[in-house]
Amino acid sequence: MKPRIFTAFLMSMIFLSNGFSQSQKTLAERLGYPADARLLIIHADDMGLSHSTNMAVIKAFEAGGVTSGSIMVPCPWFPEIADYVKHHPGLDVGIHTTLTAEWKFYKWDGVLPSPQIPSLIDTNGYFYHEVAPFAQHARADEVEKELRAQIDRAIAFGIDPTHIDNHMGTILARPDLFETALKLAMEYRLPILIPSQMIKMYAPQFLEKIPPYFTMVDNLQMLNAWPKDNNWTEAYRQMVQSMKPGLNELIVHLSYDNEEMKAIAIDHPDFGSTWRQNDLNLVLSPEFQKILKDNHITLVTWKQIRDLMRKEMDQQNNR
Repeated sequence: MKPRIFTAFLMSMIFLSNGFSQSQKTLAERLGYPADARLLIIHADDMGLSHSTNMAVIKAFEAGGVTSGSIMVPCPWFPEIADYVKHHPGLDVGIHTTLTAEWKFYKWDGVLPSPQIPSLIDTNGYFYHEVAPFAQHARADEVEKELRAQIDRAIAFGIDPTHIDNHMGTILARPDLFETALKLAMEYRLPILIPSQMIKMYAPQFLEKIPPYFTMVDNLQMLNAWPKDNNWTEAYRQMVQSMKPGLNELIVHLSYDNEEMKAIAIDHPDFGSTWRQNDLNLVLSPEFQKILKDNHITLVTWKQIRDLMRKEMDQQNNR
C-alpha cells in the first residue's frame, strides 16, 4: 500500500461515542471497566475480499484472535462471509465502506448499477484504483447512494452491522464526503471510526462536524511497513506496549498465503499475500496472547460501543 493511501486510510477511520451527558465519565467507565483501562479492539479488515481472506478471518474469530471485523460489500466473496456472519450473530462485524479497487487485476464496481453512479466508475467500468482520481470525480450524492446501498445490502443478507469504517480513506478525501458518511452513521445509528490523533493532525476542521453523540478512538495502530528482520511478533509487541488508557484499535489484514491471494496481490507486497499470512499467524499465536496479558489489555468490541451509543442517544432524546 502506498504511503499516501495508508495516510488516507488511517484518516478514514472514525469512532463516535458520547460527549454530552456522560462527559464526566470515561468510555471505559461507561462500558463497566476501570477508568484507566486500556481498551483494545483487534479488528480484521477486508472481509469479503477473497475466499482466502474469509477463511482466515473465520479462523481468527473462532480462535479468539480478533474481536471485530468489517466487510467489503461490493467484493465478489461478500455472499460467502455474509452467510457465515448471518449464522453467527454474536460476531462483531461492521461495514468496510468501499469506493476504490486497488488491486492490479482483481476489480469490482459498486453495489448499484454503474449508470446510477457514473462519477464513481473509471473508464474500464470499475471503481478507481486510487483515492486521488476518485476524489476528483466523485459526486457526493452518488457516494451517498452507493454507501447506503452497501449498508442496506449487508442488512438484507442478515448482517446486524456494529459500525462503519472505510477502505483507503475515500470518505476523508473531501469535507462533503465526510459529512455524507456522518449523515449515514447517524441515520443507521452506527459508530464510524476515526483516530483522534490523525484527525487532529491532518483535518482539524472536521472536528466541528462530528455530532455530540460521538467520540474518537484514542490510538489506532496498524503495521504499515515490513518489520525489521521480518519479526512480526516484536513489531506487534511494540504497538501493544505503546497503548495507553482509553480506546485503542489494532487493525490486522488476514488471509492465507495461497495461490488465490498471490494472484490478487500481484505486484503489491505491502498488505499482500505473505503479509496477510504473517498477520494471521501472529493473532493466532500464544506469544501474542501473552503480549496482551502482560500489558493488561482489556479486549472490547464495536458492538459494545454501538449498544452504549444507542442507549445514550435514546436517553438524551427521551429527556
